[in-house]
Amino acid sequence: MADIGVVVVNYNAGDHLLRCVESVDAQAGEAAVEIVVVDNASRDGSTDRLADAHPEVQRIENGDNRGFAVAANQGIRATTAPYVFVLNPDADVTGGTLAGLLKLAEDRPRAGAIGPLVRDLDGSLYPSARKVPTIGEAVGHAFLHPFDPNNRFSRAYTMADWDRASEREVSWVSGSCVLLRRAALEQVGLFDEGYFMYAEDVDLCTRLRRAGWTVLFTPELEVTHERGVSTGNSKRMIRVHSESIYRYFAKHHATGWKRALLPFAWLALRARAELVIRRRNAS
Repeated sequence: MADIGVVVVNYNAGDHLLRCVESVDAQAGEAAVEIVVVDNASRDGSTDRLADAHPEVQRIENGDNRGFAVAANQGIRATTAPYVFVLNPDADVTGGTLAGLLKLAEDRPRAGAIGPLVRDLDGSLYPSARKVPTIGEAVGHAFLHPFDPNNRFSRAYTMADWDRASEREVSWVSGSCVLLRRAALEQVGLFDEGYFMYAEDVDLCTRLRRAGWTVLFTPELEVTHERGVSTGNSKRMIRVHSESIYRYFAKHHATGWKRALLPFAWLALRARAELVIRRRNAS
């Protein structure tokens, strides 16, 4: 019986996938781990190389790219452990142990989701634990961040003044690396499969908090994440991101008079996506 199920959703992650899985084995500690890799029709041979090196890893191979939420749910359903650690294939566990993370979870019985400390490749902190922004913060972040990442709206949203040196309850943690309690998932459901990619983590954490669970950040475990290996900076993914943010807003915050904002929110998000695309094309 495994203590923790590790679910990795792969899409053309190359050699990152093998390194990811091996980092899980290396940092498991005393925890009994079952690993499931769900592949979304990769064409780079990454799952074949994984099978050669680690035949014990369970693989689920989809015939097409079903997106992150659908594939992650496939992996979660394929595991039986009381905890599930969802990890991106371009992320490596580099500090602490999964056993230590599990002990923390056992000591925090109302924690439905726990996110570890995340670093970029250069060692800098990545703001993987954030707040759900107000409408003003969201608008300011959306339109100022492409030009000034350090603007006050983005800093408020990413909680940039927090050094992440200690445990803290937060609004949401990144789905790129998150420990989920199965009992909490059984109450609120898995990832919303209406999201192809992006914002499904915010959605799940929002549902957990509304059901009385807490969402925690902890530096007990450390992950190094090379972001964007599978998604890149394609125009499609930029537009998908905007569509996901719109779905989240419409689902969780467009109540009462705020429903009148939906057409404006859609237009603003589409405009922001085109702005980002044009800026990247010009750079």
